[in-house]
Amino acid sequence: MSQTLVLNATYEPLGVVTDRRALILVLNQRASIVEDSDVVLHYAGGEMVLPAVIRLTKFVKIPYRHAIPLSRRAVFARDGGKCVYCGATATSIDHVIPRSRGGAHQWENVVAACHKCNHQKADRMLKEIGWKLRSLPREPAGAAWRILGTGRSNERWSAYLEPYGVVSGLTSVSAASA
Repeated sequence: MSQTLVLNATYEPLGVVTDRRALILVLNQRASIVEDSDVVLHYAGGEMVLPAVIRLTKFVKIPYRHAIPLSRRAVFARDGGKCVYCGATATSIDHVIPRSRGGAHQWENVVAACHKCNHQKADRMLKEIGWKLRSLPREPAGAAWRILGTGRSNERWSAYLEPYGVVSGLTSVSAASA
């Protein structure tokens, strides 16, 4: 079963729901379809194309924003699916300060890396081998990153997530984390 991106009335991404929940919101006129998916629902009275993106008809205020969960897929999305050491396609994650040397498993210490660089670096510090990071790792901010951090993605969502901080397309995120 596919997923549907839910946008607030202001087009800010709120989250991802099942097709069933999205269809209920549309049929009850609590949301409108912004973009269709490729999935067609057949029923006794005809057929209907399921939505890929819906927008709520009324603004929903979100009182508290939770921290973005640290996941492999979210790290690949933040780093654009590229190795932070050499720029090749990332296939794994690496701790800048190795965990064996007291490095924490947090956003500021985890980066995307290719297999070759991750293997060469092993459990050494960057100073020991003379390497530098192409960009400093930091926790991403914004509603779009909460959606990407869940591991759910669809290339049709990229136009709605890019204004909120997603640099690379979702297709590269899906390919890198497969």
